[in-house]
Amino acid sequence: MQKIASFTVDHRKIKPCVYVSRIDGDITTYDMRMRKPNTGELIDNAAMHSLEHMFATFVRNSEIKDDVIYFGPMGCQTGFYLLVRNADNQQVIDVIKKTLADISAYNGEMPGKSEMECGNYRNLDTDLARREAAEYLEKIKDIGVEDLIYN
Repeated sequence: MQKIASFTVDHRKIKPCVYVSRIDGDITTYDMRMRKPNTGELIDNAAMHSLEHMFATFVRNSEIKDDVIYFGPMGCQTGFYLLVRNADNQQVIDVIKKTLADISAYNGEMPGKSEMECGNYRNLDTDLARREAAEYLEKIKDIGVEDLIYN
């Protein structure tokens, strides 16, 4: 059986950043790595779930909203995947940073926080999402297109 692409990356070398994980036709998968893998430093479930709700909502209301295919967590709890159609890498980086800044400053209700809208709505907290967004933005604030390659 062939290995999937994400298992061919040396996770010992990955640091918190944004990477182009793969390109499939017109869809680019971005690895939004928030934690260094295999260090025991994981994103807890409530923080991951909360940031997922907020980032997905904000990015689907951004200038790239029509090209966002998917945003969701990595099972290893070290980051998220963002899939974008017809991606312009600089524009995506700018949108990621703006989205994180907007979440960091957000003071409203958690999007999708009801029993009707979410299968685990009690596990959502805007403070956790704001904290995670601010910490990650600080880690990636100086990245550019040249940083999108796994080193």
